Amino acid sequence: QVQLVESGGGLVQAGGSLRLSCAASGRTISSYAMAWFRQAPGKEREFVAAVSWSAGITLSKDSVKGRFTISRDNAKNTVLLQMNTLKPEDTAVYYCAARTMKGGRWYEDYDYWGQGTQVTVSS
Repeated sequence: QVQLVESGGGLVQAGGSLRLSCAASGRTISSYAMAWFRQAPGKEREFVAAVSWSAGITLSKDSVKGRFTISRDNAKNTVLLQMNTLKPEDTAVYYCAARTMKGGRWYEDYDYWGQGTQVTVSS
C-alpha cells in the first residue's frame, strides 16, 4: 500500500502563491498516476491536475491552467502542486491521490488518498 501525506497549505491573499507537497511512503510513486483534487465546503470533490505514471504527461482543470503546475520527482517520491495567482474560489481542502495502472480516464477512479491540506485565499 502507498501512504500519502500533504503539506504546504495555508492562508494567503488573492494573487499570492503556495506550493503543496505530497510525500509518499510504502511504495514508489513511479507505479502510479498521481493527482491533486480539492473539495470546498458544501461541494463535491473535484479534479485539479494529474501527471501520468509513464510518459510524464500532465492534465489540469481548465480554470487553473496557466496558474497551477503539477510535477513529480520519482527519486524523492514526492508530487508538487505549484499554485500561482490564487483566487478566492481556489479555497478548498486539497488532496493528493494515487491511481494504479488500469484502464479508463486517468483523472477518475483514484485508489489512494492523503488526509488533505487546507488552502484559504482571502479577497
